[in-house]
Amino acid sequence: MGIRIRPLRLSDYAAMIRLFDVCGLEPRLRGRDSRKAIARQLRLNRTLYLGAFDGERLVGTVLGTHDTRKAWINRLAVHPEYRGRGIAGRLVRACEKEFRREGFGIFAALIDGDNVASQRLFAELGYTASDIRYYRKKVRGDV
Repeated sequence: MGIRIRPLRLSDYAAMIRLFDVCGLEPRLRGRDSRKAIARQLRLNRTLYLGAFDGERLVGTVLGTHDTRKAWINRLAVHPEYRGRGIAGRLVRACEKEFRREGFGIFAALIDGDNVASQRLFAELGYTASDIRYYRKKVRGDV
């Protein structure tokens, strides 16, 4: 059957959190990754939150967001048993396709400095690295 990509649904929530855990993404269950927060995000980003499925098993995710000017690739994750099969690239390209459909021409991703695999993937997909520093201010610790 092969891996298929489709928009995530709220019914995929538990599998998504398990995937984030196994991929080391440290889900914020009392904040941005709570079921309530994800439900809201799915309503706002229905076609941009994508999952890769092997049958009914969720094996990959990408969460596309935007700030109305720039499109962002977030939470790209592929289950360790499925890495090296091109799933991450397919997820990013599927997300980019939706971004283009919505009129975005700039795509970006924040990647940890020690995440060499993601750096390599994004370079292969035509992204260029930038020396931008990321600063943040949290209103609450759980967000």
